[in-house]
Amino acid sequence: MKQRILIVNSGGDCPGMNAVIRAIVKRADREPNWEIIGSINGFDGILSEPLEIIAFDNECVQGIHIEGGTILTTNNKRNPFNYPVKQADGTFKNEDVTDKLIYNLKVFGFDAVIHIGGNESHKISLKLSQKGVNIVGIPKTINNDLSVTDFTFGFQTAAQIATEAVDKLITTAKSHNRVLILEVMGRDAGWIALHAAIAGGADVCLIPEIPFNMNTVLEKLRSKYSADGRGFANIVVAEGATFKDENNKIIKGNIARKIAKKLKEINFEADIRETILGHLQRGGAPIAFDRILATELGVKAFELVQEKNFGTMAIHKNFELTHIDLKIVIDQYNKVDLSHNLIHTAKGIGISFGD
Repeated sequence: MKQRILIVNSGGDCPGMNAVIRAIVKRADREPNWEIIGSINGFDGILSEPLEIIAFDNECVQGIHIEGGTILTTNNKRNPFNYPVKQADGTFKNEDVTDKLIYNLKVFGFDAVIHIGGNESHKISLKLSQKGVNIVGIPKTINNDLSVTDFTFGFQTAAQIATEAVDKLITTAKSHNRVLILEVMGRDAGWIALHAAIAGGADVCLIPEIPFNMNTVLEKLRSKYSADGRGFANIVVAEGATFKDENNKIIKGNIARKIAKKLKEINFEADIRETILGHLQRGGAPIAFDRILATELGVKAFELVQEKNFGTMAIHKNFELTHIDLKIVIDQYNKVDLSHNLIHTAKGIGISFGD
């Protein structure tokens, strides 16, 4: 009798998700009596009536590792512990449907779940594990905010896309003597901004971990211009970065536009433009690093299931594939440590953090 694994991906999409699915399927194909099934649209597939699932084989995953997104689709609003259920009057009410989830897993013969997700997704993984679900996690997030693994797949591709945006903005900033502000993702962690600022050669890098002072930013910008107004400057800012105004009020949200507005209010001499990179960071084909990392993690996750090593997450730590307890995963959020060598490196080449 075949053993069945259900693949669920949840949270935001990111480059490399298809590479993980492919790796799990191809690794399972090398063993007798394993069947890999995918749940459509996160947990929706296993909770739907009838089920929305897809049986995978080598043929249907052929070549998908080069594609962005996920062939299973995903969402970040379908937590089974707080799931929208349609009521008799047509309205929706959030309910805990995990008993139904566990029942369906049992009735339809699923021996284990491999859950691909980020920090919030693996809080779900842990709670399901505590309810008796045989579950293994795989770390996925473009924000690189899981501290238990060297990198989460998707991050390097997002950092590459952000770097390419900085490269392009530098050329137009230089041509027009402008200040160009690039806003990248990073609500709580500034890894994308930090990597893109160093790789792209930005002058200012603003991240959530370091509340910045507009006067300090202004001082750096002025140092980039001559007395006759010639020069240029580039700012990379994470979406979660903050500063205080003259009334000591914390300014956050739409941060690139608010920085530009503030610079114009204080009559900074140069022309100022802002660009919000948004979901471009999530799209497109994964770079080689993320394809390889995702493939490694997919193979490892299958082998953890094979070993019945449940309640764990496959990780890449210190250049080795290993695993860690899910409880430890969600206990540690990976913010940029101010003593990190990249902070030192950035400051060493003159990048200002506005502090």
